[in-house]
Amino acid sequence: MKLKQALAGMIAASLVATPVVAQAAVASAARTASPVGDAENIQGGWLVPALAILAILLGIWVLVDDGGDDLPTSP
Repeated sequence: MKLKQALAGMIAASLVATPVVAQAAVASAARTASPVGDAENIQGGWLVPALAILAILLGIWVLVDDGGDDLPTSP
């Protein structure tokens, strides 16, 4: 029972300490502005949309295709 209480105490302490440590790390880092020269120069790729369209088409094909199992089965 003492091990369970000690483990619960350590977990609670880590949950309390984690945001404090993260906040201290962010506060110590120097914040610099990023260059905005090419901010509006957004270039899209074609690979991800093409793969998404292919996945959608294959999904529809799998849902619609019955595999040619239209033949009746007789005993």
